[in-house]
Order: sequence, then C-alpha cells, then structure tokens
Amino acid sequence: MPAKDAFHAIVKTALQKDRWEITHDPYPLQAGSFNLAIDLGAQKVIAAQRGEHKIAVEIKSFLGPSKISEFYGALGQFLAYRAALQVQESERILYLAVPNNVYEEFFTTSFIHSLLEQHQVYLLIYDIDQEVIKRWQP
Repeated sequence: MPAKDAFHAIVKTALQKDRWEITHDPYPLQAGSFNLAIDLGAQKVIAAQRGEHKIAVEIKSFLGPSKISEFYGALGQFLAYRAALQVQESERILYLAVPNNVYEEFFTTSFIHSLLEQHQVYLLIYDIDQEVIKRWQP
C-alpha cells in the first residue's frame, strides 16, 4: 500500500467537517492488472430526492523543491485514476486536493490554469491550519 500524503489526515478531517462520510481510506481501484488506490472515497447525501454525491480524492501536498515537477506527476496520476474510475464506478467524481497556499501561488498561474481546464481537473482546495475545505473547483 502506498504511503499516505503528509496532509492526508487534514483533508480527511476537512471533508468530515463539511459533512462528507468517508467510505474508503484508501479507495481501492482496479485498472486491468494494476491494483491502484486513490487516497479517499467519500459520499454525501444531499436531499432525499436528489440522492447522494460520491467522490474520490487524491491528496497532494506539494512540499518538494519543484512545484512543476510535482504537478507533472500529480496530473498524470489524476488522469490515470480518472480513466480507471470511469470503468469501475463512473458516478464517482475524482478531485485533486491541494493546499490553499499552493493553489494561490501556483495553480492560479495562466499556464497551470489552462492545463487544468484543458484536462478538466477538479480541485478540492484545503486550508492546512484550519483543516477545512476552502473551495471546490470547478
């Protein structure tokens, strides 16, 4: 099993504060002969008539020296996981969780923003200190 991200517990707490039920930690994912694992699976009942929303969350801390190198890896992992998730459980939406400070400093640059739009990457932006979700994007 892969090691948990440095901010795994923070994102899990933030989701729970936002009334998400953690259903998987980690979320097992089968991709052909590959056994993969997305960091978290969660669901939230919105209303009796609207049903429930299911998500999977891949958590990234971006603590290394090169944000762009970490982004390359995170984007590739996100795309592979999303493709496998479409086969296994297509109603579950994949989010990439990133810290608020990294989002503000790096993810809002025009180049990164255009890549996120082009590849339809959904973001969950979290606050490390307050352990809350600051924003869902898109």
